Formats: sequence, C-alpha cells, structure tokens
Amino acid sequence: MTELLLRFLIGGAVVSLFAAIGDLLRPKSFAGLFGAAPSVALATLALAVRSNGALYTSLEGRSMIAGSVAMFVYAYAVSCVMMRGTRSALCVTAWAMPLWFGAAGLLWLVWLR
Repeated sequence: MTELLLRFLIGGAVVSLFAAIGDLLRPKSFAGLFGAAPSVALATLALAVRSNGALYTSLEGRSMIAGSVAMFVYAYAVSCVMMRGTRSALCVTAWAMPLWFGAAGLLWLVWLR
C-alpha cells in the first residue's frame, strides 16, 4: 500500500512539473505529451531502485526504451497511412497493431533477450 501511495505522489508531482513545462511550450499539446508517460516511468523507476536495486532498474529502463521504440514505429505507420488516405481510424489502428507487436517482439529478441 505504501508503494502505491508513493507512486501516486511521485507521479502526481512529476505530472504537474511536466504540465507546467509543457504550458510554456508551443503548441499546448506538448503539456499532455510531457505529462503522461514520463511521469509514470520516472515514478516506477524511482520505486524500483529503492525496492529492487540498480541492476533490476536498469533492465526495466531498457525495456521501457524498447517499448517506446515499438510504439513510435506504430504511431509513425498510423500517421503516414491516415495522412495519405481516407481510411477510418479504427481500420488503420487495427491494421497497425500487429506491426507494433512485431516491432516489440523483434526488439525483445535482438536487444532484451
């Protein structure tokens, strides 16, 4: 329960910090981008260092990097297809999901295993 409360407090503080920084930038959509994922990742890594040590945390950080690369591949493919055609968002995102999972699996095989 204590770890969950700490994660909540650390995550909330970092979200607020990133949202304040994002408010200063243009366009304003950066506030949401910088507020969500980095705060959760930083809170998770801070708690992992405390409870499991540096080696475990380095593996977690490497896995987060691989996941974000796979997500970028997915987002890039979806945005390219959406900007060129008149396909529905549901169709394009459903089509690209195997690409995301394939990129994540390939990164796991090559880098994380």
